[in-house]
Formats: sequence, structure tokens, C-alpha cells
Amino acid sequence: MNSILGRIAGPQDLKRLSIDELEQLCTEIREYLVNVITSIGGHFGSSLGVVELTTALHHIYDAPDDIFVWDVGHQGYVHKILTGRRDELKTIRQYKGISGFLKRAESPFDTFGAGHASTSISAALGFAAGRDLLGKNNKVVAIIGDGALTGGLAYEALNNAGQLKSDILVVLNDNQMSISPNVGGISRYLTEITTHPHYNRIKDEIWNLTEKMPIGKKRVRKLVRRIEESLKNLIVPGMFFEELGFRYFGPVDGHDLRELVPTIEKLKNIKGPKVLHVLTVKGKGVDYAEKDSVKFHAVSPPSKQSAGDEKAPTKPTSYNNVFTDALIDLSRSNDKIVAITAAMAEGTGLVKHQKEFPDRFFDVGIAEGHAVTYAAGLAAEGIRPCVAIYSTFLQRAFDHIVHDVAIQHLPVVFTLDRAGLCGADGPTHHGCLDLSYMSAIPGMVVAAPKDGDELRNLLHTGFAQQDGPFAIRYPKDTSIKLSDSPVYEELPIGSWEVLREGNNLALLAVGTMVEASLNAAELLQKKGIDATVVNCRFIKPMDDDLLEQIARSHQYLITVEENVLSGGFGSQVNQFLLRHLVGDIQIVNLGLPDAFVEHGSRSILLENVGLSPSRIAETCETQVTGNGVVRSAHIQGTKQTLS
Repeated sequence: MNSILGRIAGPQDLKRLSIDELEQLCTEIREYLVNVITSIGGHFGSSLGVVELTTALHHIYDAPDDIFVWDVGHQGYVHKILTGRRDELKTIRQYKGISGFLKRAESPFDTFGAGHASTSISAALGFAAGRDLLGKNNKVVAIIGDGALTGGLAYEALNNAGQLKSDILVVLNDNQMSISPNVGGISRYLTEITTHPHYNRIKDEIWNLTEKMPIGKKRVRKLVRRIEESLKNLIVPGMFFEELGFRYFGPVDGHDLRELVPTIEKLKNIKGPKVLHVLTVKGKGVDYAEKDSVKFHAVSPPSKQSAGDEKAPTKPTSYNNVFTDALIDLSRSNDKIVAITAAMAEGTGLVKHQKEFPDRFFDVGIAEGHAVTYAAGLAAEGIRPCVAIYSTFLQRAFDHIVHDVAIQHLPVVFTLDRAGLCGADGPTHHGCLDLSYMSAIPGMVVAAPKDGDELRNLLHTGFAQQDGPFAIRYPKDTSIKLSDSPVYEELPIGSWEVLREGNNLALLAVGTMVEASLNAAELLQKKGIDATVVNCRFIKPMDDDLLEQIARSHQYLITVEENVLSGGFGSQVNQFLLRHLVGDIQIVNLGLPDAFVEHGSRSILLENVGLSPSRIAETCETQVTGNGVVRSAHIQGTKQTLS
């Protein structure tokens, strides 16, 4: 059998394919996905679940003139394959390879990018309004997973679209999963639609009856399908969507092209806001991925170690695991501690906490703002909530942090996973802004551990205080150091520690950059430069006394943070020294650039932005030897002289 996939250079090549050929194409796409992604890593289950849906959409619509807005890029791999990036899929999420998400700069077919959920309907509505203002007549389709319907933004968009009567199609890809299993009322509602006993019993009885007919079976079954649609709307109408002004169609089998293609063809010519409810299986076609769609939401590349190699040395446990184990320890001794996450129980490591404390664990769905305000209510009642959300996802809840938590001085503990450069997920997931946006909030304590032991202590300290919110950020990385027997120490809030004594150059380092700075100091010592290294574990409040002491005893200060410079740690150090006009001192601030850093491994990215030990040492040497300001384009350094 000749390969069809090899002949597909773009969506136009799908137009002339028959249903049989489309089915063969889907088989080949699924095989190609499995071969590529299991060898290099990437999002897996969600991509397998939309093979037929994506193929049907591109077969019927005329992208990129017709607009597809995908909610998050997890389900966009097939779209990439069909839009001229089949061979480039082998580079996905790798340094200088294609993105794991939809990206406008990557292809004209990627009309709108997203790494965060629930945005597609809003964006699609904007495209539709722009189309109407320009007098165009192209089609707009939003493809949103049922998990994303736990996010409030999706409802705001549905409400607005129904009011405007915009001509858009919302494809609800219902696999009953986001990454974690879906939670909440909307998930139950969608399940009721698809499993209503009266509807399914009547449908089965009619279908079985036609099976016994000796002649005219196909014609009668075609008629029955029409009756079935009317029956469905009578017994289990999509009343939620209908009341918002949408025409509801479905549910249909998202893996049956013979049902999908004619349904979508008809909907293309129906004006106004429409919802097509499509049932899919996450991980479809791969037994192990279907059985455990949480585990196989994404896969890692296989180990490069060969069977004959000696066992590789065990790496320190991840910050993620340290956090979870510490939270469990602290929860055992304090029955008021609860954990809250936003559809990321696995990602934040809270599954273990959930198993031990099922009544003290809350997954609120993809609703970060709600998670924060929910925590505020719990804290106001005397409960001690820990809100565990990725750094970039918490950006979505900024006003809730300010208005509902900080203004009321409520002692909510925020733990920000994936802080700093988080690797292959790229700019939508790099936590580059949290030191700035959290430090801007009055009364917020902001901390970053240098290792696993310090993360334990900071978490303990956060729950020990009751004066207001307390934020701890940590990376997607190993925890450097972790003692076997945890001893929880309450740290004085705002305290720093000197880890290495030097002469006239001091490295003031935050979090992950402490270890990098210690390694840089070792490199500098080989060149005759003896550097002080300070663990600035509290970004706000700072250790003002120690900072002034260091500033008065050193000529050069280098602040080092895995955060943008604007409003970050270095900026706060500068402000303090300017206010106090401490001595004759030169300051260089090292941090992340004023740009969105692309995807790649942490080690490569840190080297590129000037935050690897060797690049930090290079900057320090440049300062001490008097070779002028930092010139590297990758190092976002600011040099100031205070006298």
C-alpha cells in the first residue's frame, strides 16, 4: 500500500482524498506520531486523540484563510504535520527546533499561539469580529478541550459570542481529561449528555431493529441517523450552550471520519455561533496511553544509556518532590494545612498529598484566579492553604493575589513551580517574571531556596508566620542538596547568609543562581580573584543590614537572578543602595533578557543568557580587570557606580 502521508505537503493535498484514503492517512499519522514522539519526547496522549478531528477539519476548511484557533498546543502536533512541518516534527521542543505549542512566528497556519488554556474562544471571537469589520467571509473555528472549559475565560467568551451572534464554530474536544482528570460541574454535565440512559437505550433499540431488516438497511440507517439527531436534541439537548445563544450539535464520535466529515461539512454552511461536541479518547490507538492518559500525557525520550553501561549515578531528587514530601510532613503536624492546585495535581507533585489527605486537597480545575480567591476564603476562616501553581500560570491570577489575599493580609502560602527557565516548553512556560510581579505586591514575602533543605525550611517558615502572604519559587530541576533526615528550621524572614568569604567582589545570588555563583567563584579563584558569595534567599524583604555591610566592604557587587531585571532582585538592591548612598561601589545586575527566551534545555539556555557558572565568572573577571561594561548580547547586565 502506497503511503499517503508522504504525499501531504499541506492541507490542500487533503481536499481530493476519499474517506477511505483519509482513514489510511490517519493510521499513518498515528504511526508516525508514535515513532517520533516516543524517540524524542513530547506531548503524546492529546495528540493521538485528535488525529481524525484535525484531519477532518483540514479536509473541509481552507486554512490558513479559514482560521483555526487551538486551545493550548498539546493537541496541535497533527496540525503541524498536516501544514508542512512533518519532517520538522523530529525537532519538536528541542533547541532551535519547532515549538511544542502553536506559534504565529513559526507558520501562517498557526494563527494564534497558546501555552495556557481557555483562550481559544475569546481569540476566535476576536478573529470573527475582525473578519466582519473587514468585510471578509472566511470561517473561524475554535478547538477547545473539555478541560479548558473549567477556566472562566471560556465562559466569558461563550457569553459574549452568543450575544454578538458571531459566525464561529466551537469544537468541544471532549476526552474527559485536561492533564489531570477533569473536575467540576461542567465535566459532569458533559458526561450526562453523552451517557443519558434514555437516549442511549432508544438509540440502541432502533439500531438493533434496523440490523434485522433484510433489504434497504443502508437507506433506513441513513434515515435513522437523522431521527437520532432530533431524538438527541429532544431528550438530551445541549441546553447550557443553547441558552447562551449557540446551536448545539453532537455528541459525535471524534474517531469516526464517516460521521465527522459530513457533520463538519454541514456545519460549515450554517451561520451563527455553533458548538460541535466531539467525543475523543486521549491516547487513541496506543493501548498503554489509553489506559493511563495521565502518565502518557507527555513522554520523555528514552535513556541514552546502553544495556552494558554501569548504572548512572543517582541524581538528587527534584525540587518538586522535595516540596510534596515537605508539605505532607507539615500537614501531618498541622491539620489546618490544605493544598490547592489548578488542574495540575501531577505537575505540581501533589498526587501523593491527595492520597494521604483526600479531604485537605482541592483541585479547582483550570481556574487559577478562582484557586487564589478560594484560598483567601479558606485563610479568612483560619485554614492554612498552600496554593501550588506554576509560575507562569499564576500570572493569570495577579489581581486575585493583590485584591483578595494581599490587601487583606491573609496568610496564604504560594509555591511557584517551574520558576526561571523551564526547558522544552519554552516562553509560555518559562517563569521569568515572578520575582518582579510578586515583589511589587505590598506585604508579600518572596523567597527562593538554594537547595532542597532550604525549600523545606522556607515552607515551614511560610506556615509558621501569620502576618500575610508568603511566596516560594523554585525551578524544574534537581534540588542540589537534600538531607536524609529532615529537620525543619524556621528562618528569620528577610535573612541572608554568607556562604563564601572573599575580598572586593561579592556575588549576591538568588535561588538557583547560588550554586551557579559558588561554581563561578571557584573558577575565579583559579584566576586570582577571591569572591564573596551570598545566598539571598529572601528577595523581599531583603537583609538590609547584611547588604549594607557587604556594600561597604566590597568594591564590586554582582547580583545574579533567574528572572527579568526589570523590577527583580537586582533592581531592589540598586534602589536600596541609591537610597543609602553606600560608598564607592560598582554594581552589575545579571538576569534574564528583556525578551522571550525560546525553548531548549536549561543548561543551553542558561549559557546563552549568561547565567552559567562560566559566563558569570567571565562577567566578574571583566569587572575586576577593568575591561569596561558587559558587552555580551546575551548577558542583560546593568552597570552602575555609586559614590
